[in-house]
Amino acid sequence: MSTTSNDQTTTTVKLRARKFDVPPIRDCVVIGRKSPIGCVAIKKALKLLRGDSFHDLHPDDDVVSDILVRADILRMLPKEKLIDLILRRIKPLMGDSEIIHLEIDVEIALEDQM
Repeated sequence: MSTTSNDQTTTTVKLRARKFDVPPIRDCVVIGRKSPIGCVAIKKALKLLRGDSFHDLHPDDDVVSDILVRADILRMLPKEKLIDLILRRIKPLMGDSEIIHLEIDVEIALEDQM
């Protein structure tokens, strides 16, 4: 592309920065059947890098082999409902060789009369 003396070139750069957490896994990891790293290795890394306890869920599925989820999440959300939600909404977005990191926010509204 040639420019003449009347042309002006502008370069715009946008940067977004945020803190990198170690490990970068906060709530849940969905592991594909053919992923390059398996559930055992990820679970060991999480145990070393985080003090939190993660539970291993094994859905009977052709794409997803394992779901590692923080124990605190399972106190508020039944594992069957979480597995169903992931298989319905996340599985269609992933390939069997991928590892997907999920952030899960569970909100429970309680009302009581005294």
